[in-house]
Amino acid sequence: MSGFFSSRWVEVPGHVSEAPDAGLPPGFRAGGVACGIKPSGALDLGLLVCDSEACTSAARFTRSGVLAAPVLVTKEHARLNALRAVVVNSGNANAATGQQGIDEAARMQGAAALAGRVGEDQVAVASTGVIGVQLPGDDIIKGLHRCREQLRADGDAEFATAIMTTDKGTKRASLSVELPGGTVRLTGQAKGAGMMQPNFATMLCFVQTDAVLSAETADLLLGVCVKRSFDRISVDGQLSTNDTVILMCSGESGVAVAPESDAERAFGEALDALLRQLAIMIVADGEGSKRIGRVIVYGGAEGPVRTTAYAVANSPLVKTALHGGDPNWGRIAQAIGGALLDADPLALDIAIEGVQVCVAGTAVDFDRSDLEARMAREEVEFVIGLAGSGWETEVLFADLGHEYVTINAEYTT
Repeated sequence: MSGFFSSRWVEVPGHVSEAPDAGLPPGFRAGGVACGIKPSGALDLGLLVCDSEACTSAARFTRSGVLAAPVLVTKEHARLNALRAVVVNSGNANAATGQQGIDEAARMQGAAALAGRVGEDQVAVASTGVIGVQLPGDDIIKGLHRCREQLRADGDAEFATAIMTTDKGTKRASLSVELPGGTVRLTGQAKGAGMMQPNFATMLCFVQTDAVLSAETADLLLGVCVKRSFDRISVDGQLSTNDTVILMCSGESGVAVAPESDAERAFGEALDALLRQLAIMIVADGEGSKRIGRVIVYGGAEGPVRTTAYAVANSPLVKTALHGGDPNWGRIAQAIGGALLDADPLALDIAIEGVQVCVAGTAVDFDRSDLEARMAREEVEFVIGLAGSGWETEVLFADLGHEYVTINAEYTT
């Protein structure tokens, strides 16, 4: 399938099709405005509202030990209430801003509740951008007054634009999903390009559907799908303070997704495909990224398998080799050795794009020009075998090039 689903690492179910430019599912409106946070004058404030009183929701947040003010304000409400509105600003993370930052996030929440005509405890707040700068709350309040007049069923494009920081472009999708009880819509908007490693990235993702899901079912499906998407990505191994993923269900279609049903399985497959593709788009958009890698590791114990996957994905030497298309698999071996100090050197297999380069800890001959051609692809796969069997994991990661250093060396200047 072309269009949104562009990666070979995403399995697109047969009951899922793209609905380009179809806007949001019934029951949702969104919009975006410029409120002056970004000096460029670009859109930097987005609001998304569910008008259905039967709305249910689920959410996941960063596991950082330093939580941004919007995450602190939103987490408790998300646990106790259905979220019916999301207000997002870009250009300022409102993180490490103390009590003043928390107060501004709460003001933002209250203003969004008035704009969306929902309860204050039903509003999620999200921010992304520079850490350690106080949020210009008055500008955001004024912006929300203007945004209220621009909320539309097809306002997801402006919303997706307003949440971007160093993203090269919007990351959004509109899908049609055939379920046993009828057809539902599934849409999503995401942002993220740097400071990225699970548990999430500097990433925000908002998903909407008109299917009928209980809060428990929504939470279960979101949790499972996040583990196969945003919990499997890395650009630079850095954990953000602001990461947020929210699923909102208006129920307007009347098509139920009951627990342990065929509809639950089918909807879960669609949500999984949506989130995996959005996650891959975030990796591909990694600041200065030229190509992305997928490392698959298998072996006999969960700890070494997981440790190896992230050691390879986050190795500057592996990432720079990927950027240059250099099949220097010795960099993979050193990354594994540095992570697993007691590894069996004779129980190591390495393959790159289907070409075996190391078997039982020993180099094997391969056609270098052929492998260089394979590594010139936009997506490059690495498969690593450790001692034993029974465990397997994957990590999707970006390369590391000159532009990443330039972007981050000048981020606040």
